[in-house]
Amino acid sequence: MCRELVSTVNLSKEEWLHWRSKGIGGSDASSVCGINPYKSPVELWLEKTGLMEPKEASEAAYWGTVLEPIVRNEFMRQTGLKVEQQSSILQHESIDFMLANLDGVVKNGNESYVFEAKTAGAYQLKEWEAGIPDNYQLQIQHYMAVTDFKGAYIAVLIGGNQFRWYFVERDKDLINMLIQLENAFWQQVVARTPPPIDGSQASSDLLSYLYSNSIPKSQIILPDDAITLIQEYEALAAQEKVVSEKKEEASNKLKSMLQDNEIGLCLDRIISWKSISSERLDSKKLRTDLPDIYEKYAVQSSYRRFSIK
Repeated sequence: MCRELVSTVNLSKEEWLHWRSKGIGGSDASSVCGINPYKSPVELWLEKTGLMEPKEASEAAYWGTVLEPIVRNEFMRQTGLKVEQQSSILQHESIDFMLANLDGVVKNGNESYVFEAKTAGAYQLKEWEAGIPDNYQLQIQHYMAVTDFKGAYIAVLIGGNQFRWYFVERDKDLINMLIQLENAFWQQVVARTPPPIDGSQASSDLLSYLYSNSIPKSQIILPDDAITLIQEYEALAAQEKVVSEKKEEASNKLKSMLQDNEIGLCLDRIISWKSISSERLDSKKLRTDLPDIYEKYAVQSSYRRFSIK
């Protein structure tokens, strides 16, 4: 059985984030496995090592939290099952880094089951009709690994007006795979060894952090297989240019249809071309007219520019 790591009653957001940094939670599982569409393994590693602050919760995540009691109550109304709220961060009985912060526990006879509440946009309806999305499948299997429960209920409110709930049994093979992958990832956190570099912004941020300044006139002979990456980069850059031009062409044609109108409607789509006013500091003029003030408040910054010739 799992154990209670810390009570979440009256726990501040800062304290909650502190305890979450002590291990891998259910919402981290899909990032560890590399299938989270919103957070890469590198970004998760940066957060767990304290090199990057966790991003502020998105508006969708905020409303998910606000609507959680509604989803829970509707689940109880439709199923007749009772959901007990869980007010603590749980820890695996023998694997210290495996944590769980459950939305609730369903009691059915002598058995206990994980309860997870979700909200989704209307555009995700087809995804949920096909079953539980993979990232959430991993989340609830992670929770079952921590709690040793035999099953999980997951309920979702889609588009604010369509409700569904699912029951998922414990998958021993998937849990064993998760434990192996999470253990390997956590060892990278402990050793402060980053996961393999990928195309995410987090990887770019990590490289900028590790190698923020170049050594003037320094050179290195790269391995021969770097030519494969160079060719791949150049081929993709060429494709990017073509795609960018095609995208701009489609945008311009839509603008010509809109003319002076701000909004255009086509079937179920809304096209907007609004006038936006903004103010910005003319630093060039400030430097010319008031050089003393400019020098007083100017902040120098540097970055490394990447190119292939």
